[in-house]
Order: sequence, then C-alpha cells, then structure tokens
Amino acid sequence: MQVLGSGGPEVQDRRASSSYLVWQDGRGRVLIDSGGGSALRFGESGATVASLDIVLLTHLHVDHTADLAALIKSSFFETRDRELPLYGPVGNDAFPSTTEFIRALFGERHGAYRYLGGFVDATAPDPYWLHAHDVELAGSDIRQLYAQGGLRVLATRVIHGGVPAIAFRVELGGFSAVFSGDTNGDNGNLEHLAHDADLLIAHNAVPEGATGVERALHMPPSVIGRIAKTANVRRLVLSHRMLRTLGKEAETEQLIRRAFHGPISFADDLSCYLLP
Repeated sequence: MQVLGSGGPEVQDRRASSSYLVWQDGRGRVLIDSGGGSALRFGESGATVASLDIVLLTHLHVDHTADLAALIKSSFFETRDRELPLYGPVGNDAFPSTTEFIRALFGERHGAYRYLGGFVDATAPDPYWLHAHDVELAGSDIRQLYAQGGLRVLATRVIHGGVPAIAFRVELGGFSAVFSGDTNGDNGNLEHLAHDADLLIAHNAVPEGATGVERALHMPPSVIGRIAKTANVRRLVLSHRMLRTLGKEAETEQLIRRAFHGPISFADDLSCYLLP
C-alpha cells in the first residue's frame, strides 16, 4: 500500500492531499481518492492508469478528488483497452452523486472538461471509458462492490458530518487494507469493516479535544485507537495529517496506545507499507 497524498486540504503542509495506491507484483491495481497534488505523486510512483483495475472515492471533497481529471487526461497518452470502474457515494442536497460528479467533469454537453467526453461514453469505439457507480448503503450494511482477478472490494457508510462518505476494504493476495476516509468514527461501521485487517489507514485530521465542526467531521486519536483495537487490526497507518496535528505525533501515539498496542506509522507522501 503506497500513500500518494498524506495531507489534507491545506497547501501549507507541503503534502499532497489524500490518495492511496494498492500494488501487486509491480502493478498499481487500486486507486483510493485523488486529492490535489496526488497526480504528480502517482507519476513519481511509477504507476499508470492503464494498469488500474478500479478507482474508489471515499467522498467528494476537493482534497479527495481534485486531481482525478488530471489523471484521466494523462491516461490519454497511455494504452488502456478496458473500462475503468469507479465507485463513490450517493449524493444529497449539498453534494452530487458520484455519477453526477463524473458527468459534471466530463459530460459531452455540459461537463467542465467536455472536450474529454469520450472518456465517459460507453458507446464510443474505444474500449476504455470511465464507468462510474453510485454506492448506496444503509445503516450498517457492508457491501461487496467488486470481485475479479483475485481482488475484492467491500464498502460501508461512515459519518463525515453531512457529507456522504464511504470506507473501503481492499482484499488482495490473501491480505487486506481498510481505508477509513474522513469520518468521525461514530456509527460503528468502520470497526466491522476493518475486522482482522492487516492494515487500517485512518485519518489523523484533528487532535484530541476537538469540538464543533472538527469533531463532527473527524476522529480524534482516542477514537482511532478504540476502533483499531476493537477491529483487531494488525497495523495502523495515520494519514490525512494536517497542520493542527503535525508536531503532535508523540501525544497522538500515546493516546492511541491506551487502546491499541500494535505497530503505528505516521504517513508521508510516497510512504510504502508491505502487506506481510
């Protein structure tokens, strides 16, 4: 599992925004989110869009989606001969659904980048097109989204304030990595999705004691530790590191270790974590 973007929406942290890549045998197979700056990290990693099996979007905030269009445009210069499935959340009054979002970017008539409309046209002669799916989840559902080529992807709904948001579990080669995305950790679903996972990538966006909007959107360290322990994950990686948590690593780790006693890592851009 490679971290392409370990930061949040701030540019002053000098980190790319959230993005992750799961590799197998030298091939990047699963892309999770594509925040600002991560397209450059994607190129630096040596990955290609041609090799991807699937793209997963945890939610549609800018710091998780801003570089998606850049990656799709870059893929014009590659050779891909199959559709690229993309999964993300349903919409609400404040956010489009994932299919609406993709149409707003690339739709041939009204898309912001309508000149790239061929990428979302299933009837075009080119077999490569971006096939978007809305993932509708209720309550404590854990749903399998994809199972091909030894790769399995599952999803559950998480709480990120009023933003439709999803956590994903990627299983490949007998091992598993769970991506929390942005969530306050309050609905109990992440613990079930991450049960016995080899790797939990959790977002360390707020310090302990956060209140108000910050706490409604994100997990403080004590909640991350509780979830990691309850889920019995083997290793915890902390990402989405923001200015308000950078420099507080010792305090963060101490709070997490009140519950979770396994290995803990603080992610940087292009950090890699082997699934044992």
